[in-house]
Amino acid sequence: MTSQTTVEKASREPQDTAVPAPAKGLRGHPWLTLFSVAIGVMMVALDGTIVAIANPAIQQDLGASLADVQWITNGYMLALAVSLITAGKLGDRFGHRQTFLIGVVGFAAASGAIGLSNSVALVIVFRVLQGLFGALLMPAALGLLRATFPAEKLNMAIGIWGMVIGASTAGGPILGGVLVEHVSWQSVFFINVPVGVIALLLGLVILKDHRAENAPRSFDIGGIVLLSQAMFCLIWALIKGAEWGWGDYKTLGFLGAAVALFVVFAFSQKNVREPLIPLAMFRSVPLSAGAVLMVLMAFAFMGGLFFVTFYLQNVHGLSPVDSGLHLLPLTGMMIVASPLAGAMITKFGPRVPLVGGMVCTAVAMFGMSQLEIGTSTLTMSIWFGLLGLGLAPVMVGATEVIVGNAPMELSGVAGGLQQAAMQVGGSLGTAVLGAVMASQVDSKLADNWTAAKLPPLTPEQLDAASSAVEVGVPPVDGNTPPEVAAQIAGVAHDTFVSGMSTAFMVAGIVAVAAALVATLTKRGANAEAGAGAGHI
Repeated sequence: MTSQTTVEKASREPQDTAVPAPAKGLRGHPWLTLFSVAIGVMMVALDGTIVAIANPAIQQDLGASLADVQWITNGYMLALAVSLITAGKLGDRFGHRQTFLIGVVGFAAASGAIGLSNSVALVIVFRVLQGLFGALLMPAALGLLRATFPAEKLNMAIGIWGMVIGASTAGGPILGGVLVEHVSWQSVFFINVPVGVIALLLGLVILKDHRAENAPRSFDIGGIVLLSQAMFCLIWALIKGAEWGWGDYKTLGFLGAAVALFVVFAFSQKNVREPLIPLAMFRSVPLSAGAVLMVLMAFAFMGGLFFVTFYLQNVHGLSPVDSGLHLLPLTGMMIVASPLAGAMITKFGPRVPLVGGMVCTAVAMFGMSQLEIGTSTLTMSIWFGLLGLGLAPVMVGATEVIVGNAPMELSGVAGGLQQAAMQVGGSLGTAVLGAVMASQVDSKLADNWTAAKLPPLTPEQLDAASSAVEVGVPPVDGNTPPEVAAQIAGVAHDTFVSGMSTAFMVAGIVAVAAALVATLTKRGANAEAGAGAGHI
């Protein structure tokens, strides 16, 4: 039987639609399973944003260059994005409990090793290992939830799961700021060790392995190599595009290589007995729409959040901790709205909540495009809260649409696809909106500088000033007279806010497009195949 036929059969005839009796003990209890995997997922989500706060301290303590510091983030992101789908396949093959626990142990051990490192090279190596183990952990968590919860409670579980990710992502800068300011940069990593120990102990006691009857028994090594190379070329081009230039031959070369490798990968999947990603999965319009929706949502969310941090710290002059506190309306709304979104999706289906969520996200982005230098905390809080309200149902609903429309034996691959879509969308949003910002600064800074009657700049000085202004930093040094420094700060902040406004307008347009894509989604066709399928 071909892989395509297998997937189509699984889509029509779930292997086991029976809902199990409620768990009487700890092992396999649905809500305890959710609590257990949430602890592990929290580590990975926190590290997506918490480390950015520690980077300046790492640079100073270890004498790292700017390129070294960039690799601390880029190495983690590359390893995570490249490995997610393959890691999901490992969970489908060997069981999600095992891959989750290995991911937890590896992630915590790599975190501890970073804290003990005395060179930036070791920090980068262990950050790459963090990404690889994080990739094992994330899809396995979704696979465990899919297999443990009955269909009528799956959306609520995914809602809480999404709440943990959203809260951890947004709360990273707050926790990171407190730890770096009051303890050390090493503590940002050491904190994962006790959390990992707790997640491991809970996992050993609570998690129960569930495997589909027709789970994969072999690996598509060629497909793994091709997909990993394609993802690397794509993410690397997005990371380096701003530095190299989007028209540079290196950027275009990596993007072209990514497209070519994805095409070769797609053709290779047709001729493999057990392909890495059976292409028949994408015949499900809701699943494909869910993946696209996740990319577009992450584009708007992660790309927009990138500039909000600079706006709060460099324009409003807030500390990392204070800027994190200003984002509490976003975090708080995601915490409150995610479980509610899960309940709504269970009752009404995902389409209306997803469309409504992306409309709210678009309105929030358009509202944030009106932020000015002197915008009040209350006004910012309104837009941040509305953004959290819009994102919550999308995080929950798009995940359910992807995972619930995939056959049970491919739940790990579907979980990896969901996470990979988020990584690609976040990288794409940061790259594209960063290019929009750079273009606006390049076109307006010189005119604004001249209009303020500031001393003229040489082309080299203007380039250096533009790089600083792109992140909201006034290009002044200690020898600049205070009155001139104030003028330069005004020009820099005006130019930055103008560029940020355009970037948020683009993010809002992307959110509108995502709302249209959301109309193609529907409840997972295979959700009932989850709980009770192939208990081991």
